[in-house]
Amino acid sequence: MTIGNAGTGVIRHQLLLGLLIVVWAVSWPVIKVGVGTIPPIWYGCLRFLIASVCMFVFVGLRRELAFPSRLDWPLIAISGTLQMATYAALTGLALTILPPGRASVLAFSTPLWVVPLAGWWLHERVSRRALLGVVMGLAGALAIAAPSLHPEGASQIIAYLLLMGAAAAWAVTIVFVRAHHFTATALALAPWQMLLAAILLLPVAILIEGRPPLIGASGAASLAYVGPVATAFAYWAVVEAGRHFRASTMSMALMASPSLGILISAITLGEEIGLPLIGGVVLIGAGIRLATRDPASKLPAVR
Repeated sequence: MTIGNAGTGVIRHQLLLGLLIVVWAVSWPVIKVGVGTIPPIWYGCLRFLIASVCMFVFVGLRRELAFPSRLDWPLIAISGTLQMATYAALTGLALTILPPGRASVLAFSTPLWVVPLAGWWLHERVSRRALLGVVMGLAGALAIAAPSLHPEGASQIIAYLLLMGAAAAWAVTIVFVRAHHFTATALALAPWQMLLAAILLLPVAILIEGRPPLIGASGAASLAYVGPVATAFAYWAVVEAGRHFRASTMSMALMASPSLGILISAITLGEEIGLPLIGGVVLIGAGIRLATRDPASKLPAVR
C-alpha cells in the first residue's frame, strides 16, 4: 500500500468514527421520542427485530452468513441477553423519566465497570490509576444524580440506577468477550445476537406492557432511525473502526457521543444544562480516560 492510500484509509476511518459518534449522539433524543409513544420494552423488541433483519441482509451480501458454531453460542447468549436486550430495556425505561443527555452519560460509563470486573473475573492487574478512574467516574455519576437526592426525586433515582445497571450489563459482556475464543467474526455473529435480543424482549413486553402497540408517525420515524442506523449500521461501524484504532482511543472518542447528545437534547428537547451535569460529564470522562490509559486495561471497542 502506498503512503497516499494509507493516508486516505486513515482519513476514511477517522470519518467513520466521527460519523458513529454523531449517529449515537442523535440516537438518544430520538429514542426519547420513540419511548414517549411506544412502550419502552416493545420499543427495544422492535428495534432489534428491525436491526437483525438489516444485519442478516448485510452479512448475507458479504457472503458471511452462516449458522453459528456451538462454541460461539455462549457469546451470542451473553451479548444478546445483557449487551442488547437488558441494555435496551433498562435505558428505554430510564428515558421515560430522564432527559436523554444525562441518561446517555451514565449509560456510556461502561468502561468504568470493566476495570473491577476484569480484575475479579479475569484476574487482571488493576493499577491505582485505574482505580482512581473508577472512583472519579462514580463521583461523576453521583454529581449528575445529586439534584434528585430528595423524596420528590425517587423516580429519577430509580432511573439513574437503571442506567447504571445497563452500563454494568454491557461491561459484563465486554469482559466475557475478552475471555471468548471466536470461531466466527463479530460481524457474522451480530444478526444472531440482535435476533435473540428481540426474541427475549417479546414475552417480557407482552407480559409487562400488554399487546403490541399502535405505532404513530413519530414512533415509526424513531424506529426507522434507531433500528437500521443507530443499531445495525452503528454495530458495523464500531467493529470496523475498532480494527483500526486502539481500544483506549475508541473509548474516549465515543465519550463524545453523550456530550454531543446533551447539546442536541438541549437544542431540540430543551434539556437543562447545569453545573452538576457539566461536572459529572467531566468527572466521568476523566475517569474513563484514566481507566482506559492503564496498560492492564485493554477495553475492546465493540458495543
